[in-house]
Amino acid sequence: MVRIDRLFPQDDQRSRSIRLRALKDSPNSFGSTFEAETAFTQEDWRGRLERSDAVTFVASEESDDIGMVRGVGDPEYPGEAFLVSMWVAPEARGRRVGESLGQAVIDWARSKGYRAVRLDVADHNAAAQRLYERMGFVPTGIIGTLPPPRTHITEHERRLDLS
Repeated sequence: MVRIDRLFPQDDQRSRSIRLRALKDSPNSFGSTFEAETAFTQEDWRGRLERSDAVTFVASEESDDIGMVRGVGDPEYPGEAFLVSMWVAPEARGRRVGESLGQAVIDWARSKGYRAVRLDVADHNAAAQRLYERMGFVPTGIIGTLPPPRTHITEHERRLDLS
């Protein structure tokens, strides 16, 4: 049975552990890098979990963390949230863990009064695209790339209207 937990500042080590695992496993799926985030201090990790406009969820099975996702308010689009940092461990893929994590962010966004949830997904990640499509996220037409030195990795934005 998969459990979805919301993390709080005292869960900083748990957050660090799963995030670094995600960055190591799927380096071309995130804007940040394993190398950059290994340099974060405990205060950096706690700070992510203390933000009033953000939330982190972790999926676990028995005592193992098998996935994570974050939701953050988007300052560029007031009233909208952004789904970021979605990752599911290889051994848990194909079992709807990503759907459960994504739904946790959607539910959080609704509870905060956001009118939409947006995300960026790498063009090479067909499995993630299928997941987001099943969940009702539609392409917005906005395209971009990951930050240097991975600007060769293209991504596109998807949006889910919550109203």
